[in-house]
Amino acid sequence: MLRRNIRLRREYIYRKSLEGKERLLYEKKRKIKEALEEGKPIPTELRNEEAALRKEIDLEDEQTAVPKTHIDDEYANATERDPKILLTTSRDPSAPLTQFVKELKIVFPNAQRMNRGGQVVSEIIETCRAHDFTDVIFVHEHRGEPDGLTVCHLPFGPTAYFGLLNVVTRHDIKDKKAMGTMSEAYPHLIIHNLSSKLGERTANILKHLFPVPKPDSKRIITLANQSDYISFRHHVYEKHGGPKSIELKEIGPRFELRLYQIKLGTVDKNEAQNEWVLRPYMNTTKKRKFLGD
Repeated sequence: MLRRNIRLRREYIYRKSLEGKERLLYEKKRKIKEALEEGKPIPTELRNEEAALRKEIDLEDEQTAVPKTHIDDEYANATERDPKILLTTSRDPSAPLTQFVKELKIVFPNAQRMNRGGQVVSEIIETCRAHDFTDVIFVHEHRGEPDGLTVCHLPFGPTAYFGLLNVVTRHDIKDKKAMGTMSEAYPHLIIHNLSSKLGERTANILKHLFPVPKPDSKRIITLANQSDYISFRHHVYEKHGGPKSIELKEIGPRFELRLYQIKLGTVDKNEAQNEWVLRPYMNTTKKRKFLGD
C-alpha cells in the first residue's frame, strides 16, 4: 500500500511538472492558429516547427485543444461518486469543540466523526486513503473557541486552511422549538461573490464537500463572500401558502471563514508547494479583495 501511494504521488508530481511544457506548446499552436485565421505570415521563431504543429492542430478537438491543469486533475473524478468525509479535531478537544464537530457532521452529508485520541496526522491520512475517503476536515480551537478549519482533499490534495470566526452553534441557541430540527437531505448550494481566480478555486474546494442534491430538497447552504470573509449560513424553507409564499428558517450553525493558505498537497506533506498564502502585509491592503469584488 505504501509503495503504491509513493508511486501514485510520483506520477501526480510528474504530470504536474509537464504542465509548463504543455502550456508552452499550447501558446505556440495558438500563435500559428491566429496567423492562419488572420492571413498573416507565420512568426519567424515558429517556422521550423510549423509543419509538426499544424499536424497536431488538425488532430485536436474541443477536449484536447486547451491543456488541462492539476486543478482539473484533483477534482476530475469528483462528480462520479458522492464525497465521503472524515471529521476530526485537534488533540484533547473541549466540550464546545466536540459539540461543534457533531453539528458539522450533520451539515456535511456522508460525513463520519472520529475521536482524535493520540493519532498522528500522517496515520489519519493513510487510513482515509485506504478506506476511499475523499476529504478530511480538521477543526481546531483556542481556549474552547473553534478558530480553525483545515480541508484536505484526498488522495493528493489540495489542502485549504481557514480561520473560523463568530461561531454560533445550535447548542448556543436557547429557543430550540423556534429553530426546529436539522434536515439531513442533500443541500442546495448558494455561492456568492467568489468571482476571482482564487475565489473560484476556494469555491471549488468547498462545493466538492457536498453531493448533488435532489431538485425538491428544501435545505440550503449559503457561502457568501464579503471583504474576503466567507459567511456560512444554513437554512430550510417551507411553502405554506403556495409557490409565492416561502418561509425561510435559519437552523444553524453559522460562522465566518477566512482563507489564509492553499497548499498543493495533503496536510501531512510539509514539503508541498504553497499555491497561495495570506501574508502579514496583505492585511493592510484594505481596498484589495482577493476572493471576489
